[in-house]
Amino acid sequence: MANPGGGAVCNGKLHNHKKQSNGSQSRNCTKNGIVKEGQQNGKPHFYDKLIVESFEEAPLHVMVFTYMGYGIGTLFGYLRDFLRNWGIEKCNAAVERKEQKDFVPLYQDFENFYTRNLYMRIRDNWNRPICSAPGPLFDVMERVSDDYNWTFRFTGRVIKDVINMGSYNFLGLAAKYDESMRTIKDVLEAYGTGVASTRHEMGTLDKHKELEDLVAKFLNVEAAMVFGMGFATNSMNIPALVGKGCLILSDELNHASLVLGARLSGATIRIFKHNNTQSLEKLLRDAVIYGQPRTRRAWKKILILVEGVYSMEGSIVHLPQIIALKKKYKAYLYVDEAHSIGAVGPTGRGVTEFFGLDPHEVDVLMGTFTKSFGASGGYIAGRKDLVDYLRVHSHSAVYASSMSPPIAEQIIRSLKLIMGLDGTTQGLQRVQRLAKNTRYFRQRLQEMGFIIYGNENASVVPLLLYMPGKVAFEACMDQRHKEDQRTCNGFTVMRSIYPTT
Repeated sequence: MANPGGGAVCNGKLHNHKKQSNGSQSRNCTKNGIVKEGQQNGKPHFYDKLIVESFEEAPLHVMVFTYMGYGIGTLFGYLRDFLRNWGIEKCNAAVERKEQKDFVPLYQDFENFYTRNLYMRIRDNWNRPICSAPGPLFDVMERVSDDYNWTFRFTGRVIKDVINMGSYNFLGLAAKYDESMRTIKDVLEAYGTGVASTRHEMGTLDKHKELEDLVAKFLNVEAAMVFGMGFATNSMNIPALVGKGCLILSDELNHASLVLGARLSGATIRIFKHNNTQSLEKLLRDAVIYGQPRTRRAWKKILILVEGVYSMEGSIVHLPQIIALKKKYKAYLYVDEAHSIGAVGPTGRGVTEFFGLDPHEVDVLMGTFTKSFGASGGYIAGRKDLVDYLRVHSHSAVYASSMSPPIAEQIIRSLKLIMGLDGTTQGLQRVQRLAKNTRYFRQRLQEMGFIIYGNENASVVPLLLYMPGKVAFEACMDQRHKEDQRTCNGFTVMRSIYPTT
């Protein structure tokens, strides 16, 4: 791939990189080493954390060939649809039944146009069942297709030691069983696999209380509440915090769980540009000046929704500036740390630690246990009165089954490891090695000429391939076998840089 041009974003503004004499890229995005945070009460406020984010533009010839590739694929897609409609080519896609020909279509034909004609051609790169723990290397069940990837059949063979480039297992804690996991086995034998009840009924165990106290201690906040599903932590708790007459200001690249939670709340939603504090301040200023539409009454609440690390862009929220704005305009701040907790900061405590901020500056801290902790579920943390309110009003606490006890024990084990409560420094070493591997991995990809996005400290590394033909490439999965084997290399986002490698 040709060496790309482009630049880096520093505090929401694009800065072009200039090549230095030693071939490295200049990262000087500040004046005298100071980054301006914003204004609070009319006075400028500063912090000394350098934000370096790369959003490089592709060379012109790459963009031309990319559009050509998708254009040619679209033309042939229409040709194949024409052949299918006339019965010349067999149609393997879902079609409406003849008995329902007078019904309103259940789905629009163009909605799955690319699924039929482009995705199916490279579908073999995704959804491949694995049959081992998701460590740096894992095992894949071999499958083949006899109808151009519309259906697959398994050969019964297992392909060993495939390089893992798409896992959330940031710290390598989702591993095969060893002696350190004996406590999880003991909890499984004592409590069983699940609670089969909600937190409001019989679903609160001593393990849940122990986990919540440990999460609050880890985050240095007053209280925390855990939930059995990370996605539901956002989608079911945001409606409990805001409703009709409230305003939500959401980053345009927020996760689907935040978007769904905002929509379910019934609050008015307005979108600001990604990590752009100028765009956010304009919306805040207009909200304070003009109030609600038509009535012009003041908003009941204004809630800012952001992520710590954005899962598809690899960028880190500009938290100090946003906190300054939320204080200035008397708004509330909700930070989703699904991809930053355990993976960002000197000791893995997320973006507040990364910027050296007090966690109490954030009104609602949310995170998941599906990434760094090798488990599942999520948490809401903050002031005790906030958590107590959610214990009563959260839809997830009322209707969803509580967290499985062995899962809770796995998270407790992981937290104790990261915090050093197990009597070792292994957890801290994993966090530090992850940060080191992240920077090294990004640096080497840039030296190889790849275009990558995001912050240099984010363990989410989006690698852009652009041309559709490059997405589906083949490689040898196991050098011990002479024949070529397909790999799961159709990635666009590499989420893990394992600390164990």
